[in-house]
Amino acid sequence: MAGGAPTSTFTSTDSTSKNSKYLFPLILVTSLFFMWGASYGLLDVLNKHFKEAMEVPQEKTYLIQLAYFGAYFIWAIPASIVMRRYSYKSGIILGLLLFATGAFLFYPSAHYLNYLAFLASIFVLASGLSFLETGANPYVTVLGSPATSERRLTLSQCFNGLGSLIGSNIGGFFFFQEEGSPAAAQADLSSVQYVYVILGVIVLLLAILFMRTKLPDIQEQAEVSTSGEKIDIPLSKQPHFIWSVIAQFFYVAAQVCVGAVFLNYATEYWVGLSSKDAAIILSIGFLLFTLGRFIGVALMQKIAPHTLLRYYALINIALSIVVMMGKGAISVFALTAIFFFMSIMFPTIFALGIKNLGTHTKRASSYLVMSIVGGALVPLLMGYVAKLTSTATGFIVPLVCFLAVYYFAASKYKVKTIAAH
Repeated sequence: MAGGAPTSTFTSTDSTSKNSKYLFPLILVTSLFFMWGASYGLLDVLNKHFKEAMEVPQEKTYLIQLAYFGAYFIWAIPASIVMRRYSYKSGIILGLLLFATGAFLFYPSAHYLNYLAFLASIFVLASGLSFLETGANPYVTVLGSPATSERRLTLSQCFNGLGSLIGSNIGGFFFFQEEGSPAAAQADLSSVQYVYVILGVIVLLLAILFMRTKLPDIQEQAEVSTSGEKIDIPLSKQPHFIWSVIAQFFYVAAQVCVGAVFLNYATEYWVGLSSKDAAIILSIGFLLFTLGRFIGVALMQKIAPHTLLRYYALINIALSIVVMMGKGAISVFALTAIFFFMSIMFPTIFALGIKNLGTHTKRASSYLVMSIVGGALVPLLMGYVAKLTSTATGFIVPLVCFLAVYYFAASKYKVKTIAAH
């Protein structure tokens, strides 16, 4: 960064003990990444499961994404207001309580076999996740040096990928029984009840743990120039932030498109592949996603985060072209490989976007979480394109999304520098 760039300062009583002071809070907050990862892993399996067990048309399964990611758009700003007025901890606890409530609502929804009730349950659950993401992502970036914020957030996000891996495996194991049996489908919905009740209990226990744990309430201060003068640049005049919101919108859109359509694509283009086997391949994708984040943390020791992001976006553009070809197992393998190269995108875009924003960090984080609405809107477009053409051709939509990520990583990530006075 240029010599005149501002540096962030945070309140601290003892800089020598900062690392040990932040270690347990960092571990505790990282557990949240695992929990919402598990929730997302279950979501992708539910997409295929509802289509089979409740005979939901393909185009209506995208309503799951609309309910899930639409909640992020609605609640992100209220979440940031809660955290600005009270604390990160308050917002996180409220998010956990909403998360648990949504999980418990799955029980009556499955009992009455009501798809709209399922969508409402997903919306409440995702409302809680909106609070968690609005709080946890920026909180991790400030629990330590700003210079390593991208690596720290990517490391925490590794456990998000691990949660997605475990969630998809749990869903694949419990939700898919012997295919073609109405009785099995009914049993599957019973398993949905129990899986989400257990999830709700775990989340509720985690909320109690947060209530009983003292967390450092770090207050972001205004940026300062090299001359020591405070600087307060509005978000509207921070190009790197504005472009990060755009990039995050398209990245989440691409991730949701890939995950939501994976099982349907795999069973359609890989002749003879069962839904259960496709779910296993999907879990391999989540494994690659998780490994990609751990490997990404290591690579960022040598490669600048924005450079790695640019390379990964280019590779996913190429892989999307292979998926569009619809060449059986080869295209399914390419689709699976996309997960690896998506791995670092969300945390890297997020950390680059809120870099050096000072007192605007919480509000900026809410806008970045709102951008997750791309996961609710763009899959609808992909579904429309797929319906007019084919599932394979529909992958032109995530291809365009990866192009947007590439553009941000290539030039729009740069923080606006402030000349010293």
